[in-house]
Amino acid sequence: MFAVTNIDDILILALFFAQGPGRVRAIALGQYLGFAGILAAAVAASAGAGFLPDDAVPYLGLLPLALGVRAAVQGWRHRHDPDEERENSGGGPGSLEVAGVTFANGGDNIGVYVPVFATAGVGGTSVYIAVFLVLVAVWIAAGRWFATRPAVAAALSRWGHLLLPLVLIGIGLLILVEGGAFGL
Repeated sequence: MFAVTNIDDILILALFFAQGPGRVRAIALGQYLGFAGILAAAVAASAGAGFLPDDAVPYLGLLPLALGVRAAVQGWRHRHDPDEERENSGGGPGSLEVAGVTFANGGDNIGVYVPVFATAGVGGTSVYIAVFLVLVAVWIAAGRWFATRPAVAAALSRWGHLLLPLVLIGIGLLILVEGGAFGL
């Protein structure tokens, strides 16, 4: 269940690691914060608390869309910078950026987890949560591993500044359209 709902996160994590190879802690912290938000929303919804009104969920797509546009604008502004300058600029995603993208991209997770948590009870849900939190570490390691493979690293180094904004904008638009935001 975790793998199916988070397969896209490996690509996103690899892109984040390619953008900020020295930001491992920030990316890992952001992934955990975002996933904790997903779990909190799923637990609250499974308990009947209704974390967010159903009509508001599609608008979470605005966050990755905005981050993608921001990354595209920054990429455009720095398009003539030497590669060394771009790499040493201290850039890369911060924890809150990663957390926001992870949470906004977690609508499918919440949709799958809610009925499972509702039927699993407190004990079963606790086990799911513990296993999922361990698997987040596996996902972070996998994203970093992919970003450091020579062929993948070369491609991400060459095209990552274009891919990250495109992926984030695509995710944002997908969330908005699939959720029916703005009557789409």
